[in-house]
Amino acid sequence: MKLTELFEGIAYEGVLPDAEATLVTQDSRRAAPGAVFVCAKGRTTDGHRYAKAALEAGAACIVTEHPLGLEREVTVDSGRKAYALLCHRFFGNPAEKLRLVAVTGTNGKTTVTTLIKQVLEQTGHKAGLIGTIHTEIDTMEVPAKYTTPEAWDLAALLARMVMAGCDTAVMEASSQALDQLRLWGLTFDVGVFTNLTQDHLDYHGTFEEYYQAKKSLFRQVRTMIVNIDDSYGRRLVQECAGGPEILTFSTQDDTADYTAHNVELDAAGVRFEMVGKGFIQRIRFPMPGTYSVHNALAAAAASIALGISSADASRALAATRGVRGRCEVLYSGDFTVLCDFAHTGDAIEKVLSGIAPFVKGKLIVLFGCAGERDAEKRPLMAAAVVKYADFIVLTSDNPRKEDPYDIIKDVEPGLKASKKPYLVEVERRTALRRALSRLRSGDVLVLCGKGHEDYQVIDGMTLYLDEHRIVNDWLREKGLITE
Repeated sequence: MKLTELFEGIAYEGVLPDAEATLVTQDSRRAAPGAVFVCAKGRTTDGHRYAKAALEAGAACIVTEHPLGLEREVTVDSGRKAYALLCHRFFGNPAEKLRLVAVTGTNGKTTVTTLIKQVLEQTGHKAGLIGTIHTEIDTMEVPAKYTTPEAWDLAALLARMVMAGCDTAVMEASSQALDQLRLWGLTFDVGVFTNLTQDHLDYHGTFEEYYQAKKSLFRQVRTMIVNIDDSYGRRLVQECAGGPEILTFSTQDDTADYTAHNVELDAAGVRFEMVGKGFIQRIRFPMPGTYSVHNALAAAAASIALGISSADASRALAATRGVRGRCEVLYSGDFTVLCDFAHTGDAIEKVLSGIAPFVKGKLIVLFGCAGERDAEKRPLMAAAVVKYADFIVLTSDNPRKEDPYDIIKDVEPGLKASKKPYLVEVERRTALRRALSRLRSGDVLVLCGKGHEDYQVIDGMTLYLDEHRIVNDWLREKGLITE
């Protein structure tokens, strides 16, 4: 692609070289003949420091935010914005050929995006999914590096979705990605807000900055779907008034556009009546917990906004396959083992509060707190666990380069103060097997934190650890399964 074609519609100062572009990158290590190297200032580094090296590597063009006096240089107001626009332009603006849906919030993004894709598929659509667990291009799965990819990878994935015949792309929008403008230039047909609780303050610094990052998505949507049972959802509705079309959902407030009535909970899932304008649909949803009602409502509201009838959306939700690592049943027999990605106090509260009423024996909870992440979450996670658990197993969850014993010291005071029985086992595989060995008839073991992940990050190394496999191996050893 000619540079003049690549930069069409993008404001810049300077003279573009008469050259072909073969790559757009912000990584000087990828610079090569034909590359367009875009400089931007980040939190820890400044791309302008590497512009000369990229030029020496043969880059066809250098894009800067302020003149550096280099050859083949053009200047733009924002390197991040220009990078996103150039990436999508390079791949032929694939987003313009798709309906786009983005889901943001602290909890529920993976579940809601997966449900929307499954509803779309069951109603005759081909859809792509971009999220924490992986990317799905129709039926093909691609490993995920980030919840929301960098602009180059995102544009490439959207282009593959178009080639595969998809008509819709559903994605998770993380706060970091929004802050870094990875989604700049895209217009979403539907944007969903699930909730907001403390997370990622190690990155954003303050809760207000975290909220503002989430809020920024809704400057790029045509229709927004908002959970008004959440205080930040109500604030979002007020602050976005006069902008996109706003549709709300709630399990408590009958003024919402979509509400849940006659909610019935059991260990197999939830049943409720979804009430909207001019319809009532009975939904049986195969994921337990009151928070699952919110997730189902969000997915239904988004699907209806995309033109799917309320009846078809309700039938599709009843037939969903669930989501790996999201309140996933790993074993159900004389006792039950559940696996969930919950790694914040609020997420653990939601999971355990939905499960506790149906536990006939003891509720055993295994959890740990991540290293080199927001340490203020640790006592909140402990408080949520001791509120519901009858027995607790405290272990590690991606300690990274932080001493796991130091992490446990931050958590343990809350367990001691509760007087609940607990054990500490730093090595997670051993901790899980010790938790399994305590199970008796009617007990439920909830594994919090890893969810879909099949690894543990320790001392900077990524080690294989799949709780699904550990549980299966233990069950086979005990003769409880034969597969």
